[in-house]
Formats: sequence, C-alpha cells, structure tokens
Amino acid sequence: MYAQLNFHPIAPPVRATQNLLKKLRLTTNHPHIDDNVPMVGTRIDKWLWAARFFKTRELASKACDMGRIESNGVRAKPAREVRPADLIHIRNGDAEWDIEVLALAQQRGSAAIAQTLYRETEASIERRKQAAEQRRLLAPTLPIAPTGRPSKRDRRLIHSFSGKF
Repeated sequence: MYAQLNFHPIAPPVRATQNLLKKLRLTTNHPHIDDNVPMVGTRIDKWLWAARFFKTRELASKACDMGRIESNGVRAKPAREVRPADLIHIRNGDAEWDIEVLALAQQRGSAAIAQTLYRETEASIERRKQAAEQRRLLAPTLPIAPTGRPSKRDRRLIHSFSGKF
C-alpha cells in the first residue's frame, strides 16, 4: 500500500494516513487511525466521570488515589482499565455503590446515557435505601447550625464560655 501511495514505510504521519484512508475508504487495525474498532477497555477515572459518579475527571482520579474505588476487589489506580462485566465498589462521601459495568464510554453524555453504562446490585440498592432512612430519622435530632453572624449577645456568650473576658 505504501508503494502505491508514495509513502515512506517507516512512521507515516498519522493525520495524513487517516485522511488518505478516509478518501480511499480503507481501514487498518491501528486504533488511532480507524475509529470503527470497538473499545476493549477504558481508564477507570474517565469511565467514572462519564458515568456521572463524579463531577470532574480530576475528582474521580483523586478518589482512586485515596482508595475509594475498588475494581473486582482490588484497589484501583486512575489508569486501571475497566471492561464490561467488571464489578466496581465506589465510596463517595456518605454514599456507596456496588455496580457492574455494562458498557464503556470515554465521553460524558447525558444522565440517561450514563445510566445505561452500569447496573447497580440489589444489595447496594438496599444498603443505600437503609442509609437514607437512617439519615431521615436522625435529621430532627441533629442540632441546627446558626445562620448568619452572631449577634452582640451571642458574641458575649461565646466569650464567656471561652474564658476570654
């Protein structure tokens, strides 16, 4: 093929090759040249961002670094590849998810598309419902934080408690 197109056989420019192949409607097995090759795996931080578990890819990467993400029972680093049928455990704040990967994505789409990328396990759904119920029951007993700045009277009380005056 290179002899016919007057290309040097060593390291042809990728962009020129890609454009030429599009014109000739030819394909190769090189993933950067042919976009029709199905994805085998993608980075876990990119997938978590695309599946909308984190607002940014940086937050997903930090969660991996802090050990809050496990893939198939192993602590996941941000560059770990995720594949369909992988089991992922995610701890994000108070919430925990156990999910099975159904599809891969490297770009963030709508929430409806993101929900098709994974399936949450029944045990995980039940745990999250119980945690939400506990938070709901504890809400009336938790002290209410004051709003705004303390008044002059409040400041005097604070100073008297701290022993400054």
